[in-house]
Amino acid sequence: MIKRRPRRNGRNYTEEEKAIALAYYHECKSATKTIRDLGYPVRSCMNYWIANEGKPKQPRVKNRTNKGISTFEERLSAVHRCVDLGEDVHLVAKELNRHSSTIFDWCRLYQLEGSIALMKKQKKKQPATTVNEIDNIEELKTKMLELQLENDILRETINVLKKDSGINQAALTNREKAVIVDALKDKYSLPLLLEKLEFSKSSYYYQEKCLRKPDKYLKLRERIREIFYENKERYGYRRIWAILSFGENAIKISEKVIRRIMKEEGLVAKRPSVKKYSSYKGEISPAVADVVKRNFHADKPNELWLTDITEFAIPAGKIYLSALVDCFDGLLPTWTIGLSPNAELVNTMLDNGIALLNDSERPIVHTDRGCHYRWPGWIERMEEAGLTRSMSKKGCSPDNSACEGVFGRLKNEMFYGIDWKDVTIDEFIQILNDYLVWYNEDRIKQSLNYLSPTDYRKSLGLAC
Repeated sequence: MIKRRPRRNGRNYTEEEKAIALAYYHECKSATKTIRDLGYPVRSCMNYWIANEGKPKQPRVKNRTNKGISTFEERLSAVHRCVDLGEDVHLVAKELNRHSSTIFDWCRLYQLEGSIALMKKQKKKQPATTVNEIDNIEELKTKMLELQLENDILRETINVLKKDSGINQAALTNREKAVIVDALKDKYSLPLLLEKLEFSKSSYYYQEKCLRKPDKYLKLRERIREIFYENKERYGYRRIWAILSFGENAIKISEKVIRRIMKEEGLVAKRPSVKKYSSYKGEISPAVADVVKRNFHADKPNELWLTDITEFAIPAGKIYLSALVDCFDGLLPTWTIGLSPNAELVNTMLDNGIALLNDSERPIVHTDRGCHYRWPGWIERMEEAGLTRSMSKKGCSPDNSACEGVFGRLKNEMFYGIDWKDVTIDEFIQILNDYLVWYNEDRIKQSLNYLSPTDYRKSLGLAC
């Protein structure tokens, strides 16, 4: 009878014990009886011995994937791919020959402490570190964390607030600082962000409360954008305020609110100016006196007219506009558009203007010293109609500033800042003509109680 031994779970059995168990098994033909009589091994071990009896022993291979110590660049690259680019962690780990748990640890450290955490190298044994070395390392880590914080704040200032990279941090408003804190508070502690931005905790929570409030000007913003684009981006805050204040559904609102909302929405009507066309060709005929002397006021229509020529240069060619301006209300009684600044352009305009006059109307026609207004054809027409000529001084644009202002507004509102590359000359002439009609009939003026010239004359009972 074989002496029974106690079971030893988890113990490595010797080759002698293994041979005794197998011999006893072949004798009794029962694994259960063998285990019960011998007192070893456990059922799973006995089954393994029986199944692998006579087979050569296979060397045990450890299933390790990680090989070597990773570098900082490798860790940072893996985190960037997983966190910023959204790649699958398991695929990245397989490609880098790393465990997925290792990649997860790197991502967790980065989210908690930033890239500085990825610089830590784990070694089996570290030599003894002096107190001074520890202080230097901690100081270096602190400086790196501070530099990273400053870099993140600058990045959010550029990306979130659309500020210039050279913006002074002290120039940021409390609302802008609150937006930056919200963007970074998942990465850094709130006290650290507030201290770096010199932002008090109470001010931060106040701005948070304000940011969560619904925008009370939401409908007004939509209406302002609608008015701005309906008028082809030509109106500034004053005219938009007038439309809202004096229209059919008038509302009481401050001009400052309109200006602030337009600034926030990026609605800017201002356009750059360029050098204007000049028609001065020298003293080709005797000049007449300046009767107007910069007094551009008229008490009734067709009392004082101003005129000039302006040029529009587009890729398809050059277009010229000659227009009359009535100083009573800024109405344009007539205009001509052509491809050359010749006598026909201005003479046709003058003929059309004279045709609009009553028998008793003899307006003063004020011009600059351009050659068109000193040629015989212009002078003859003026004398036959009994109109009074008036001319600015040589090279003195303020003497005809009212007409210059009309042309300046015209170009700011419908010409500058627009790509005319694919527009033909005929199409441009139609666009220009449509604008001039809109200028007379729809464009409101502050000096006319926010009415258009046509509506203003109708309100006075005058014929347009």
